Amino acid sequence: MASSPTDAAVALTRLGLGARPGEIDRVAADPRGWAMGQIRPQGAPQPSGQFADTAERVAQYMDYQSDAGLVRRDRRAAASATADAAPAPSPAPAPGMPDAADPQAVARREARQTARRDITQDTAQEFLARAQLGATTDDGFAERWALFWSNALTVSAAKFASGAFVGQYEREAIRPHVFGRFEDLVLAAEQHPAMLLYLDQARSVGPDSLAGARRNAGLNENLAREMMELHTVGADGGYTQGDVTELARALTGWSIPAARDQRQPGRSQRARRIAAQAEPGPAGFVFRANVHEPGARTVMGKTYPAAGLAQGQAILRDLARHPATAKRLSRRLAAHFVADDPPPALVARLEAAWTGSGGDLAQVARALVDAPETWTPQPAKIKTPYDFIVSTHRALGTRPQRIQPLRQALLDMGQPPFSPPSPEGWPDTAADWAGPDALVKRLNWSRTAADLAQAANPNAVAAAALGPRLGERTRLAVARAESRPEALTLLFMSPEFQRR
Repeated sequence: MASSPTDAAVALTRLGLGARPGEIDRVAADPRGWAMGQIRPQGAPQPSGQFADTAERVAQYMDYQSDAGLVRRDRRAAASATADAAPAPSPAPAPGMPDAADPQAVARREARQTARRDITQDTAQEFLARAQLGATTDDGFAERWALFWSNALTVSAAKFASGAFVGQYEREAIRPHVFGRFEDLVLAAEQHPAMLLYLDQARSVGPDSLAGARRNAGLNENLAREMMELHTVGADGGYTQGDVTELARALTGWSIPAARDQRQPGRSQRARRIAAQAEPGPAGFVFRANVHEPGARTVMGKTYPAAGLAQGQAILRDLARHPATAKRLSRRLAAHFVADDPPPALVARLEAAWTGSGGDLAQVARALVDAPETWTPQPAKIKTPYDFIVSTHRALGTRPQRIQPLRQALLDMGQPPFSPPSPEGWPDTAADWAGPDALVKRLNWSRTAADLAQAANPNAVAAAALGPRLGERTRLAVARAESRPEALTLLFMSPEFQRR
């Protein structure tokens, strides 16, 4: 199939994250081969840096939780002491706060605050490393593909408990699986601590389980509902509220490690293991047999016998293989990569690749690259703020250097790092990102980026970033600008650069 610089520009902006200097020329010989070569069994590239893995973060999080328990105990003790104290000339400590005279209580509170700050800062650095990867990688298609799946199976740092694990989630549950089977990807995602904490699965207790009979706790349906509505078959997939409840019952016992697993006086190690982690799982996951709802479950017309951990896994795998899942996610892929209202023929191609391969995402990715609808030259997608910032760095041949300016820019433009507003993930249409206020925010950032840019020739930057996609009107506007910052600002805000 013939190739051209136009195909290279389409590949780098639509399938990738934007062109870097000289990249359109390098890719022009074989744009489809450029994308196909990134579909590798090992998954998407990983951000560079030394970051805690899931097991290490679990240990940090357990320490943080233990400190939290001690701080709560200190506060209760302080409140009790305040209530019991006789009137005194000097004011008593505020109820609910540790007595400043108790150095151990103060130290515990400060240790907890430090632990929380360290985790938050580490997560921020992971986001910076991810943006730096996006700005510099030669594997733009693999990176965009990974970002799509991270958003489709979203977790959010807006909630600290899940945010503590969001970097590990993307690095360990998402990126290694994005070119494997979908059922393996979704299982890794659902069993990761980030997802279990984000959707409150770790606190779900089977009412008729051993623990449920003793505790004032009950079923939490959040994970089950999002598994069905957002992660697999979709709201039109034919399930009922009864199916959600049945799945929630099957998922009871899916949890994360806790400090109490290691310190239960009077119980043998074997007894603790039976109660807390009856079956081994991936890092950061435990199956708690004592909170699992006993009995068979029926979901979408199929009955699953009692089997502990395997029961929920079997249901999830069947949901992942369901035709409704292939149909819904194929459309979402087409809408993300090509157009808000995707061509039906493209959706059909992706769905056929999905069902024909049993959910092999590598085959789905190849079908996307092969599809003629993918290569139409007219851009139809608006870049999200993250895409916009990353593609600007790519155009300039730079990368974000510090987290604070990056975080502030994304916050101003409405897409704060690792913090989608709901389990639906970040929106993906022009209506969501191209409003008047949003464009003003992009203009403000473009001016700042242009002022700081070291690029010597804005005309060369425009030609290298857009190639044949650079329209005559934008080319003339850049060429006739009164200053280099003005020229770059006009480039970054041009329709060709804002769309992909």
